[in-house]
Amino acid sequence: MKFAHFADCHLGSWRENKLQELSLNTFRKAIDYCLKEYVGFVLISGDLFDTALPSIELIKEVAHELNRFKEQDIPVYIIAGSHDFSTSGKTMLDVLEKAGLVDNVVKLKDNKLEFTEDRTGTLITGLYGKRGSLEIEDYKTLNIKDLEEKAKNENNFKIFMFHTALTEFKGEEFERIESASYAVLPKYFNYYAGGHVHYIYEADKSSEGYGKIVFPGPLFPNNFAELEKLKYGGFYIVEVKDKNISMNHIPLELVKLESYNINVENKTPDEVTKELFKIKNTKDKLILIRIEGSLKSGKPSDIKFNDIFAKFEEPFFVLKNTNKLTAKEFEEIEVKQGTVEEIESHIIENSDKHELFNKEFISKIMDVLNLEKNEDEKIPDFESRLLKDVKRMIGV
Repeated sequence: MKFAHFADCHLGSWRENKLQELSLNTFRKAIDYCLKEYVGFVLISGDLFDTALPSIELIKEVAHELNRFKEQDIPVYIIAGSHDFSTSGKTMLDVLEKAGLVDNVVKLKDNKLEFTEDRTGTLITGLYGKRGSLEIEDYKTLNIKDLEEKAKNENNFKIFMFHTALTEFKGEEFERIESASYAVLPKYFNYYAGGHVHYIYEADKSSEGYGKIVFPGPLFPNNFAELEKLKYGGFYIVEVKDKNISMNHIPLELVKLESYNINVENKTPDEVTKELFKIKNTKDKLILIRIEGSLKSGKPSDIKFNDIFAKFEEPFFVLKNTNKLTAKEFEEIEVKQGTVEEIESHIIENSDKHELFNKEFISKIMDVLNLEKNEDEKIPDFESRLLKDVKRMIGV
């Protein structure tokens, strides 16, 4: 028996069209590989989409790709993740399931989970992920004993799908992510198909009554930092012979990526521009540029990034991160704790440090923004009145 394990596709997450298309092409490439390998079925452990309500165009593309599995009679078993779960209980996964493209294995009734049986005899079930890891509370109310009893009495290969960070495996960089101990998972399953945390990890806990716990990482990185670290995504092909599991992680590198970190501390915009022009050999590559530090003079907008990137040699795409780029003449005002009135007063007193503002202007703007909606005033009318006052203040 052979199956594929995807997680965290996050289709639709990128705002940039080129990266959104690259993410979708990665999904297509993964399907190509599965078809070539003649997998028996596919698992998607949450976050197929980046939102519960993706765009119609994206749904059409994803449905078309999933239909390739259907045409080859390859079932796709899925659970909702923290991004494509909806508190209303209605997600786009329901539409895909109604169309016969996927099978949601979270069959929950009276806090009990039922198995979905694949034609190979494999028994599959699982629990969704929720925003803020709120599914951890659902594990507490889940009838684990009932599920463990069912699993213990079945000789078939058993899979539990989940979308939760596990404390013992998440590492220091994921300390802020809410997590649960793997002890919340039901015992007596052979394979635990995880999602949610974006790293590749395998753990064998068969000596404790669990089987192999696996996170395949994202199918495609979901943000700038992930691209820097991972460069590309991937998934697992899993082969099972007599319940012995062999794992093969499949990298999905469609475009070569090169990453640059530019420190601008005490440099002028011209000096930074010269440094950026040193970047060569960019043809057909995804170029990441992280720019950090405080400029000695001028302001960040003095660095004409678009003009610079236009002179690169036909890159696939250039993505920059300037979150930590500052200028000494625009240092932040230090504000101490206090009441709203005290903080506002402190901001006004320090406003002359910025050449764009003055005390009188800041004070008037705060007065305008402090307006309250009249009791009989409709929200659109109030917003229109507020906008007119702001425009009058800034001379628009």
